[in-house]
Amino acid sequence: MATSIIQQGDSVLHTIAKDIPISNISTPKIQKYINSMSEALAKEQDGVALAAPQIGIPLRIFVIAPNIVSKKKNISSAPVSMEKQKKKENLVYINPRVIKHSRKKVWVEEGCLSVRWYYGETERYERLTVEAYDEHGKKFTRGAGGLLAQIIQHEIDHLNGTLFIDHGRKIRKLSEKEIAKYKKELYET
Repeated sequence: MATSIIQQGDSVLHTIAKDIPISNISTPKIQKYINSMSEALAKEQDGVALAAPQIGIPLRIFVIAPNIVSKKKNISSAPVSMEKQKKKENLVYINPRVIKHSRKKVWVEEGCLSVRWYYGETERYERLTVEAYDEHGKKFTRGAGGLLAQIIQHEIDHLNGTLFIDHGRKIRKLSEKEIAKYKKELYET
């Protein structure tokens, strides 16, 4: 059964997701959700992350594509395990919470797989530190700046029932011509 990404208008996208008891993280049910999220994200060539509510699961989980935190991109201040990088596994954040953030905020361009082909600007903290659990129930802390910090904030917004269009500015939908050009560039590279 293919997992599809829910689009704006579905009430689950405006529902506050529930924490997962730590003892439940390793259960087959939660592991199945993580796999479904990873599969749905893998189908989206322009996707960088996906939160559980985006596939209809109101739980506090999100996954980030492995290529986002590569050392080449220099966007994470915390190391990512070499094993995960080699296997090209998504980074899993369960029950994430921001424990520290910069004072400085910046306006950045955003889009969303659940608000397809709309883009706009959102104000995000420039840097942050997040605490979460991985798919094995191990607690971790990760510092992030730039794109990774933006992604984490975007995904936590999903867990809090907020879409970027709810607080963004200069929101616009790409024209059919822009979408065609974007898809052509995306699939040719």
